[in-house]
Amino acid sequence: MAFGAWIGGFLGWMTAGPLGALAGIVLGKVFDSMMDAVNTPETQGTFESPFGQQTVYGQRTDYGQRNSFLFSLLVLASYIIKADGKVMHSEMEFVRQMLRQNFGDAASTEGDNILRKLFDEQKRVGASAFKRTVTDCCQQIASHMDYSQRLQLLNFLVMIAQADGRLPQSEIMALKECAQWLRMSVDEVDSMLGMGKDDLASAYQVLGVSPNATDEEVKKAYRKLALEHHPDKVAALGEDIRKAAEKKFQKINEAKERIWKARGL
Repeated sequence: MAFGAWIGGFLGWMTAGPLGALAGIVLGKVFDSMMDAVNTPETQGTFESPFGQQTVYGQRTDYGQRNSFLFSLLVLASYIIKADGKVMHSEMEFVRQMLRQNFGDAASTEGDNILRKLFDEQKRVGASAFKRTVTDCCQQIASHMDYSQRLQLLNFLVMIAQADGRLPQSEIMALKECAQWLRMSVDEVDSMLGMGKDDLASAYQVLGVSPNATDEEVKKAYRKLALEHHPDKVAALGEDIRKAAEKKFQKINEAKERIWKARGL
């Protein structure tokens, strides 16, 4: 599968701004040819495809939005992975497996190629300049993705950072930087870092409340999380991403049940 078939066949909002500029660099002639197809006198800079949306299990998938989400994920992943100055095999393999499981073998190969080109670009321009580019990309993402979609994007980044079984402070800082640039609270990172653990302290961390919080405060925090992280909120990005959100939602409910049991609620 070529780049265009996987991540560019349906152009979304990533075609403009810093993400579009970065896509042009890492995809090269493939991206240029896609843009030539879009920028015709008839379309005048818009792209309408009969396959731009597809109904899957009662949900409509917007492929322009979906592919913009995927490219954004790879851009931010390239920043997180290099945050400690090293490209760990385990983190790269996690990304490949995630793409393979959700989007197929070809997507895994092409995603790996895109990541490596992003690393090359970071090396070419320098860490400081690349950081400014990522900052600008995050601002563009924040302007086009709703909060729940940004939460799922951040959750993927946290999972990538945790893939090698260690989480240095440099990667935690990079995750929190991305959260802020995406116009989100850094508390979202702390909450996600507590997911999947089986102790009570981590359960409170997931809900973002103190163990000293009142029952009403705990219930309010859970309701807020449940609303923001509900899988249906990201259904437009595709069934595979919705299923990933379901796993995250399950971890939130497990944390909630642990607290409810401890409190006798």
